[in-house]
Amino acid sequence: MTAEDGVHDSRRTGSTGLLDLPEMPELDHLTRVTARLLDTPAALVSLTDHDRQVVVSAAGAAEPQARRRDPLPPALSEQVTAADGPLVVPDARADERLRADRSIGGLEAAACAAFPLHGSDGETLGALCAIDTRPRRWKRAQLEMARDLARTAEGEIRARQEAQRLWAIIDNACDAFVSVDGTGTVREWSTAAERLFGWSAAEAVGRRMSELIIPERLRRSHEEMLRAYGAGGPPARRTELTVADRTGREFPAEMTFQTVAGHGERALHAFLRDITDQCRVQTLTRAQHAAARVLADAASSEEAATGVVAAVTDALGWTCGEYWQVDADGTELIRVGSWARPGRDLSAFAGEGTAPLRQGRGLPGRVWAAGREIWIPDMRADPGGLARAQDALRAGLRGAIALPVRSGRTILGVLAFYSDDAQERDDELTALLDGVCAHVGRYMERRRAEELELALAASRHQFNQIVTHVNDDVWIAEITPEGRARPVYVSTAGAGVLGRQVPVEEDENRDMVAIVGRYVHPGDRREFTAFCDRLISGKPAEIECRLLGLDGVTRWVWIRALPRREGGRLFVDGISTDVTERHRMQEERERLLAEEQRQVQRLRELDRMKDELVALVSHELRNPIGAIRGYSEMLLDASDLDEEHRMFVGVIDRMSAHLQQLVDDLLDLARLDAGRIAIDPRPLSLTRLVRQAVDDHRPEAEAGKLTVEVDLARHLGVHADPVRLRQVLDNLLSNAIKYTPEGGSVTVTAHHDGGEVVIDVADTGIGIPAEQYPKLFTRFFRASTAQEAGTKGTGLGLAITRAIVDAHGGGITATPREGGGTVFTVRLPATPAAGA
Repeated sequence: MTAEDGVHDSRRTGSTGLLDLPEMPELDHLTRVTARLLDTPAALVSLTDHDRQVVVSAAGAAEPQARRRDPLPPALSEQVTAADGPLVVPDARADERLRADRSIGGLEAAACAAFPLHGSDGETLGALCAIDTRPRRWKRAQLEMARDLARTAEGEIRARQEAQRLWAIIDNACDAFVSVDGTGTVREWSTAAERLFGWSAAEAVGRRMSELIIPERLRRSHEEMLRAYGAGGPPARRTELTVADRTGREFPAEMTFQTVAGHGERALHAFLRDITDQCRVQTLTRAQHAAARVLADAASSEEAATGVVAAVTDALGWTCGEYWQVDADGTELIRVGSWARPGRDLSAFAGEGTAPLRQGRGLPGRVWAAGREIWIPDMRADPGGLARAQDALRAGLRGAIALPVRSGRTILGVLAFYSDDAQERDDELTALLDGVCAHVGRYMERRRAEELELALAASRHQFNQIVTHVNDDVWIAEITPEGRARPVYVSTAGAGVLGRQVPVEEDENRDMVAIVGRYVHPGDRREFTAFCDRLISGKPAEIECRLLGLDGVTRWVWIRALPRREGGRLFVDGISTDVTERHRMQEERERLLAEEQRQVQRLRELDRMKDELVALVSHELRNPIGAIRGYSEMLLDASDLDEEHRMFVGVIDRMSAHLQQLVDDLLDLARLDAGRIAIDPRPLSLTRLVRQAVDDHRPEAEAGKLTVEVDLARHLGVHADPVRLRQVLDNLLSNAIKYTPEGGSVTVTAHHDGGEVVIDVADTGIGIPAEQYPKLFTRFFRASTAQEAGTKGTGLGLAITRAIVDAHGGGITATPREGGGTVFTVRLPATPAAGA
């Protein structure tokens, strides 16, 4: 790349937005130290943003330049950007690069030393520059110290960049973000908060949060709760509360918040989400489950009707409910169950002695006549009118809904519910109540079937008259002394549970156990045999088993049977019910519940890992490490430091550098996993990129007395991010050199393989045990051979490498090298040929 190309390479300049921020006084100390250590009259830090260069910090004679924020001369900034490394000029008058314009920071520069400042993505942000008004010979030690100071400046600028990016993420998040100080006054108000509550940031900042979003009736209790939670500090907490928007509309919200202490005071950071839909789903589900529990425990139709009405009305928060049942003659509706919320006097509307209703009369009668649900948002405006409308209005009732309870096409009764408030039609609620009616209908149907079964002993003729109206298969069998079950009566000859009728011959020797046993699923035959043995012994029994129907359909069947004795003979009365749908719904419900639990657990774990990582890296580690390194470097420069203490400070500096690399790796991996680091693919020459990477690592290999061999095909084109792909190559080459003993070799090859480009990095190093290859790309894993050799590492490099390759749609593998060592293979999609 030429110098001119470097100047115009867009990825090299990335301080966008930093130039518009207020001054950065945290850099002033660094510029003063730079001027003092290099013994120059001036030093400054400049930031570059494409066609703009601005001084953000200056010391010495150049200090007024920072206050004016005037641009630097294009010659200096362009040369530093193009060089992507230190620019050292002993005599500017004799240097072609600065001869055109030697004015730097308001001074006529005779000599200068400029060091580039890089962002976290490798882009050039600007430069740290030392300026002298006289030509000079720069000392190597001084330049190295200035380079270290530039790295410290990079850390400060990157921290400012990260703060910008974090706020951009927060400001574009779906959840509303609000930050308040210890007095409850709003300090930050995101765009999502403006959408959720209706207050703009300009209106919200400076006001108390409770005045903006908490209803006045709940203000005291909510403020006490937040104070109690906030006093505890980290970790993050989550709670549900009722909030209100600018119009006064109240709604439930989930708030995740954390109290952070800093600068002598506490600040509360909170994310809020509208959970109205979630609460509604929970309410509907709670109502459905409550009705199911009532039906499961009810001992009679009246108990079931009253219990369902009470459970559903209470769960929905409505005022009262009723169940009207069609009488035995099918001419009137009789109220057999009702419930009113405690504390409400509804005697005028739902008191004892309520008269029966005929079809078309009152809300239940209208539903009976129409055969469908009727929803009345406001009884005061209902055009159809109600027989009991005036009583309902006097009792304070307004909204109402009623639905038919069916058995097949027959209406068994009507469920009606009433509310104090007007209720707009809700299709989701209607569907839920429809399901409740279906459960009630099946229960009533089953209860009626059981009651009819008890009446069989009174009259066989009456039994035949009644059982024809029952959808379940009803049967009677006689248990012979030989232990066979001779069929006496079968209502539908198995049509309900076997798909079509089974001929039952009038044969004294036919065994009902054998007839049904032919269709029992093989997996249920043992339980079916035990069920039959219990009946033959004269004991009641029931079973749910699968039957293979004559129509090819497998059904779940619930069989209940009760033995009875008549004149010394043993009979068994039984009912078989097709419960396939119930089993299907139960299995589906269990599957969905298990899947939901897995998803919730995974999301909670991801949230926990993300929160811990961001808090650890951005708040607890990065700034302290930067401070440690800065002060250790200053101590190393002190002339009065004895050798023993200098050794101690050197250890601190090396360990903090290692910790800094670990933090950077963790942050890089977290961003890749979360998708927050963008991959900027572009067509590029892989051949050229690999050669550059090998050339950069060759001095390290030669220092270790290693041979580096390269075999690259020509014109290897890929569509990839050059910065990230270079990071992959650097990781693989660094590992190969690090784990290869003296005298070994590292081989890098690249070639086409179909629609892919394949890169192989092979070494003759210490190798990896075969059983450890599957774990090689997991974070924090280090092979046992590396640990035994005492080679230091974080165990993150290969995890980051795989994340980058995966983000490019490629893949990476590791295999043993023949003769010893390891081969890493990277596969990337090749750039399509022109016109393809």
